[in-house]
Amino acid sequence: MTYFLGIDSSTTATKSLLMGADGEVLGVASSEYTYETPRAMWTEQHPDLWWQGTIASVRQVLSQARVNPADVKGVGLTGQMHGLVLLDGDGEVLRPAILWNDQRTAAECDEIRERLGKEQLIQITGNDALTGFTAPKILWVKNNEPQIFAQVKHILLPKDYVRFKLTGEYAMDKAGGAGTLLFDVRARDWSRTVVDALGIDPAWLPPTFEGTAVTGRVTPQAAEATGLKIGTPVMGGGGDQSAAAVGTGAVVEGIVSLSLGTSGVVFASADRPIIEPEGRLHAFCHAVPGKWHLMGVMLSAAGSLRWYRDTIAPDADFDTLVEPTASIQPGSDGLLFLPYLTGERTPHPDPLARGAFVGLTVRHTRPHLTRAVLEGVAFGLRDGFELMKGAGLAGITQVRITGGGAKSSIWQQILADVFQVELATVNTTEGAAYGAALLAATGTGIFPNVTSACAAVIQLTGRTTPGPASATYQKMYPLYRELYPVLRPSFNAVARVAT
Repeated sequence: MTYFLGIDSSTTATKSLLMGADGEVLGVASSEYTYETPRAMWTEQHPDLWWQGTIASVRQVLSQARVNPADVKGVGLTGQMHGLVLLDGDGEVLRPAILWNDQRTAAECDEIRERLGKEQLIQITGNDALTGFTAPKILWVKNNEPQIFAQVKHILLPKDYVRFKLTGEYAMDKAGGAGTLLFDVRARDWSRTVVDALGIDPAWLPPTFEGTAVTGRVTPQAAEATGLKIGTPVMGGGGDQSAAAVGTGAVVEGIVSLSLGTSGVVFASADRPIIEPEGRLHAFCHAVPGKWHLMGVMLSAAGSLRWYRDTIAPDADFDTLVEPTASIQPGSDGLLFLPYLTGERTPHPDPLARGAFVGLTVRHTRPHLTRAVLEGVAFGLRDGFELMKGAGLAGITQVRITGGGAKSSIWQQILADVFQVELATVNTTEGAAYGAALLAATGTGIFPNVTSACAAVIQLTGRTTPGPASATYQKMYPLYRELYPVLRPSFNAVARVAT
């Protein structure tokens, strides 16, 4: 028997997934942990939590599936992106990792733009400087913790710390590297221009590898800790969104992945680097060798529906809440909802953006409001699609949807109508960990390439095509797009009053 292991080190848990050579999931185990918020808007986590989570979840899944560790032929890694892990010359952790959702680095983002110029920064890295990325975190440590900065010898991302503990090697996948804001996205490697401009020692940055490349092998110490066999190869893997796209088959142009969870992520594979000129989309290297991707991030997608349910109808389950919206006409009788409940990232990188219902009348009922929320989220996600088309991505033929929001057939139809494209569900539900296992299997030669791997194991389980309501949504969408520019001054004024 031949098996492959996908390890996903997320913000709240490490998941280990065991997959057979035929793509069947044989077991999944998870080990949970928490993160710290030492100050408002700060989020930190000690890297040892990821390693202990790896040990626990790998041992559990091997035991659960009753697999001989010698039959595990490869390990793929994935996990939260952008987090800053600083190590000294002995590989010891210098401080807790600063995570992707930490917001302390606004001044450092301005500093990066000043040093490089915003236009040059976007053209090299594919992205504007945002607080979530790794580079501004490095500058924050330099500016605020010089005693720590003076000891730095290695910079890693969260999953790459797990790689270091498994293999003893300092290495990073190219998808993860592109999310640091230190990459030349076209060259698929570190940008000497950016690194030098920010005063970062290039020796601190590890070599980078494609998602299917072998980056090291399990050491005797790691084998003893995890139960894996000594010498098991560990592949590059990819950041969580890239690996999740592999797990749904979004690895070729024309197929877009839509993750409809608390946040919403629109992910499109590309055969060439495509950069949105103003940096309103993320342009990263894909976990698939020789491919890139564009990504738009909406902060409150299914999270908007959860807020609405918890606030308006806390005793209702989601099915009970959504079902009556089927009788409401598309467009909710002129009611629009802005889903910026936690600020926004795409297409408006504005932490002060706010949610709003616009067009309320006495004729509107709770089902109207509910449907307006579903439609508003769909409009917000379409913003990402429109930016992708404007940047040069053409020929979108199918959107593959995952996440909690994908369970609603009503919401699926609204999304298909708003996007004017076929919406599909797939048989894989484990996301990034499954994609990491597929990358490992491809790296060992089980599949000739990632595209073949996805074609062999991922099947469509449902299709939703645009219906008659699409015509109404094409009239409503421009009205939705007009709201943010008009309301932005009010959002800023309200934020000043609220503080």
